[in-house]
Amino acid sequence: MQVGLIGLGIMGAPMARNLVKAGFPLTVSTRTPGKAARFAAEAASLGEVCAVDSAAQVAAASEVIITMLPDSPDVAGVARAADGVFAGAKPGAIVIDMSTISPQVTRELSAEATSRGVYWLDAPVSGGEKGAIEGTLTIMVGGDGAALDRCRPVLEAMGKRITYLGPSGNGQSAKLCNQIMTAVNLLAVCEALTFGAKAGLDLATLHQALTGGAANSWALEVLGRKMIDRDFAPAFMVRLQQKDLRLVFEAAREGHVPLPASALSHQLLAAVEAEGRGHDGTQSLVRIFERLAGLEK
Repeated sequence: MQVGLIGLGIMGAPMARNLVKAGFPLTVSTRTPGKAARFAAEAASLGEVCAVDSAAQVAAASEVIITMLPDSPDVAGVARAADGVFAGAKPGAIVIDMSTISPQVTRELSAEATSRGVYWLDAPVSGGEKGAIEGTLTIMVGGDGAALDRCRPVLEAMGKRITYLGPSGNGQSAKLCNQIMTAVNLLAVCEALTFGAKAGLDLATLHQALTGGAANSWALEVLGRKMIDRDFAPAFMVRLQQKDLRLVFEAAREGHVPLPASALSHQLLAAVEAEGRGHDGTQSLVRIFERLAGLEK
């Protein structure tokens, strides 16, 4: 099965490597000049990979076309551009958008794809850079179930839990549920570690204790450890978490759903952005809590 991938960022590049390792002939492109060619040269030892200049060329060469891009306008632009996916995709091709974007925009793109004889699956992921590197992503899929069955081996090269959630847009809605929980869990970890530090506890020992009990979570295990180690490098940037929360609030406003805890996370992450740390990992939020508690590090 010929596969294409558009977008070679923090998530897209390791996902592409796993596709090549799994034996799929891969065609790649990216908006950054030269980036796709550099990736192809680096991944050539793993398998068959070709860099091209446009999304249309990726689509023309592929039965399955994956997009992994930052936001709704990016995905819509890559799909609809004169040299975009729709311009090059052959009838029967499957587009798998693995970005996190608006459920409504997803439904619009899916309808447009259908009118062109192309399938559109929304398949956003959870698991961060670590999951992308290890091929253990959780993948939430909306769209045509038969199309999913056809391309499931492609998804299995990148993830371990692939869940079909129903019609187009449902994968994105499920991902937004995930982002609500990650944002609120992040708050809890920041509060607990700040409280522990103020109480004079050794945070490494505290982390060992908490990860063994009912309070444990991925946020505590992974992000809590990074907070303690003062590692604020981005596996998932603050600015992207803020983008995802914007999508959450847009959808929540349409459905009249109150999300007070998510709103608090959003406002406190805005304080991180105000300090010029929008490209930090989300664990950088702990600095705001430390500052509020009089703990400067």
